[in-house]
Amino acid sequence: MFSVFVPAESSLKKAGSVDLAALPPNAVWIDMVKPTAAEDQAVEGLAGIAVPTREDMQEIEISSRLYVENGARYMTASLMCAADTESPRITPVTFILSGHRLVTVRYDVPKPFTLVENKLARSAAAGINGETVLLELLDAVIDRCADILERAGADVDAVSHAIFEPEGAARTGHAKRYSDILIAIGRKGDLTSKVRESLVSIGRLVTFVTAEADSVKWSKEMRAQLKTMQRDVASLTDHASYLSNKITFVLDAMLGVVNLEQNNIIKLFSVMAVVLMPPTLIASIYGMNFKLMPELEWEHGYPIALVMMLLAAVGPYVFFKWKKWL
Repeated sequence: MFSVFVPAESSLKKAGSVDLAALPPNAVWIDMVKPTAAEDQAVEGLAGIAVPTREDMQEIEISSRLYVENGARYMTASLMCAADTESPRITPVTFILSGHRLVTVRYDVPKPFTLVENKLARSAAAGINGETVLLELLDAVIDRCADILERAGADVDAVSHAIFEPEGAARTGHAKRYSDILIAIGRKGDLTSKVRESLVSIGRLVTFVTAEADSVKWSKEMRAQLKTMQRDVASLTDHASYLSNKITFVLDAMLGVVNLEQNNIIKLFSVMAVVLMPPTLIASIYGMNFKLMPELEWEHGYPIALVMMLLAAVGPYVFFKWKKWL
């Protein structure tokens, strides 16, 4: 499936039914989503490019992701998908700039593409071309990464608050609560690492485009916009690294809280064992079945044994409280 966008009066409109044998020659942006072999051939004939396969797009070498071939500039970046769900993922997207026409090849639905399509459908600058669409897409991708990091940071703050400042009954240990917190930390860590991976690939792409813009004499405004994108990507990458370190700290703190809770439980059992040991000893002595035991003849032997067991239990407890071990 693919969409062809052509300039209108003050917008970029999606062409209706498109014949593969006669693609609009004034197409500014061709967006290919899971293209078929026939669609690949049609676009290759119109734009004079070689559309990369999905396997080519997944190569991790920079030389395989950013290169120039027959005058066309091929740029592949890893973009975030489904970041608002519990299963975010990274998907490769290829941007091909040939002449003043942009071709995008993707096998998923990153949110920035929909945002840019709707934005340009409402309003677009006069004389819009593939370079302008590329900058709009990159700007939307960077903004999307910033939004994801902002939300992840707020979620991490909420998790940190739940650990260090629990409310009410949450102050006491609860296995399910700890399990939910650990799952939340793991998900935010995974999301942040994916955003950072995406930012690294976007940063390389922006650097490549900036170098190419200088060689093909792009306008001063476009080069300034690219410089701004480079600064934004650098700052967001630093923020993602900070957030990763914060998540690691929160995880360590959570594990420390679990260890403290476990230590408190073990300590309670240890104290109870020590407190009940003297009464158990007394009860064991007077539970013996020897025939000659002087205390068996005492008139008040039974209440005396009960008082002794009570004192033997209270004594260690008072001692532990005095030492502040409880």
